[in-house]
Amino acid sequence: MAIIKPFRGYLPPADLAHKISSLPYDVMTSDEAREMVQNNKDSFLRIIKPEIDFDSGDEPSGDNLHNHGKRNLADFIDKGNLIQDPNPSLYLYQITMGNHTQTGIMAAVSIDEYNHGLIKKHEFTRPEKEDDRTRHIELTNANTGPVFLTFRNDGKLKNVIIDIVNSHPVVSFTADDATIHTLWKIDHHVQVEQIIEYFLSVSALYIADGHHRAASAARVQKLRADANPNHNGDEPYNYFLSVIFPHDEMQILDYNRIIKDLNGLTEEQLHESINENFDVVPISHPPSPIPKNNYSMYLNGKWYQLEAKDHIKSDDPLDGLEASILQNHLLTPILDIDDPRTNKRIDFVGGIRGMEELERRCEVDCQVAFALPPVSIEQLLSVADSGQVMPPKSTWFEPKLRSGMVVRLLG
Repeated sequence: MAIIKPFRGYLPPADLAHKISSLPYDVMTSDEAREMVQNNKDSFLRIIKPEIDFDSGDEPSGDNLHNHGKRNLADFIDKGNLIQDPNPSLYLYQITMGNHTQTGIMAAVSIDEYNHGLIKKHEFTRPEKEDDRTRHIELTNANTGPVFLTFRNDGKLKNVIIDIVNSHPVVSFTADDATIHTLWKIDHHVQVEQIIEYFLSVSALYIADGHHRAASAARVQKLRADANPNHNGDEPYNYFLSVIFPHDEMQILDYNRIIKDLNGLTEEQLHESINENFDVVPISHPPSPIPKNNYSMYLNGKWYQLEAKDHIKSDDPLDGLEASILQNHLLTPILDIDDPRTNKRIDFVGGIRGMEELERRCEVDCQVAFALPPVSIEQLLSVADSGQVMPPKSTWFEPKLRSGMVVRLLG
């Protein structure tokens, strides 16, 4: 059972949505965000990355920073950059990237179901990021970015979706990255009830992206419930903002690894160690896509194809993941990357940036890079169903949901 609720969202005016909405807070650095808003003071990044209002090194931190974001959110509402819908609604959010289109339901989703494992996870969260987003939600009193969810699609919602898509959208624009974002408001009581009733038949939802936003919303819910002597479970803080996409419309790209040094090894010693568990062949450029159980390694200006040998392959949902094989049989034993969540010698590059970014980083601040095949949606669901978690940074979803398309206040 998946409990969803309509809510009175805050939406940008249709003619300003392309300027106001932004990429999520965690897909760019603060300096990259500063550059993005140089000619756009209406960007939602001023709320979700409020440090961009200050010079690098001079920005406030902690609660002072998030209080600045809170003031920016209030300013957006006051000047009409975000306008609240008069009635509780669900929303239909469609994103097109090239030939790929995905269409999801935007709704408030139950934190109680998240706490009881009916909204399934596939990644651990990092404590410092969870702390930061908890303070952001608590101080802004808002869900400023949706959690990206998926469900096993049985096709039974298709006709309702078609009817909505054939109506007039409230927002539609092409973003700077050429993705097309379209939003429909669902406030007709028959359609709302049909969608709510459908999701009551869905056995589980799965977090695709936004583990930290979900975990932080759950922490805020506990803080507010503990402080509320009249808590009844129906308060707005008992839900978080989400967009729920069918599993067969998801697009997952590769998520690659770059390592700052060779752990004291020479290039020859590294090759010798890798050869124990991988067949290594020089190549001119990585194949696209990289085959299952294969990796492309960039080292000292050259590309190599690594294929896992049979004795390290696995049919287990977790151990058989390419990220797990690489971590367990190369990164940990050879390069001493013990915990990729906390080790400062490893970094991660989303596949949307291409192989050129791996080459560039190896020229600038790293020594070796590994490109992986993308995780399939079935692999993700299988790991989540087994109650296990993937290695960090295993999935890179494209296209990205825009923040600021719909904002949900917690009261």
